[in-house]
Amino acid sequence: MDKPDDKTDYVVAPSPVEQVVEKPPRARVSDAVEPEETAGAKLERKRDYLEGFLAAKPESVPAGEPGGEIYDSVIEALKDIYDPEIPVNIYDLGLIYNVEVAEDADVKVTMTLTTPHCPVAETMPGEIELRVMSLPGVRDAEVVVTWDPPWDPSKMSDEARLELGML
Repeated sequence: MDKPDDKTDYVVAPSPVEQVVEKPPRARVSDAVEPEETAGAKLERKRDYLEGFLAAKPESVPAGEPGGEIYDSVIEALKDIYDPEIPVNIYDLGLIYNVEVAEDADVKVTMTLTTPHCPVAETMPGEIELRVMSLPGVRDAEVVVTWDPPWDPSKMSDEARLELGML
């Protein structure tokens, strides 16, 4: 093996103790650049933006989709129907499983009852059909009662639980 020549050039990094790093200057309020826009002008710009935002029309939502006119009116109508034994509306009680609005404004409500032996099992679906059919824009309504999955208290909304003292 050959020994390195004493004449070999190489660079040795300085030790950390020898390194001197200058600290950056501290920020001072007096060094801040004055904004070109006055506070009043900035407020006016924000006000114009807000007015434009509030004046904007929402994206058109099909009437049968959530957020649509017919769909929302059906949900509101369902929230006006109360279970005679429980002081909570059938929607918050979790008895409504699905609301479908077809393009021709036919509404199909899939629901259940608290038990198969519920005293309103025969009258509740008819009442719902009449209430939904009376809404403007609805052509026909159908209520389908299902027992699968069976209703249980976990299907209730937080509002219903609070009303019944279950929260």
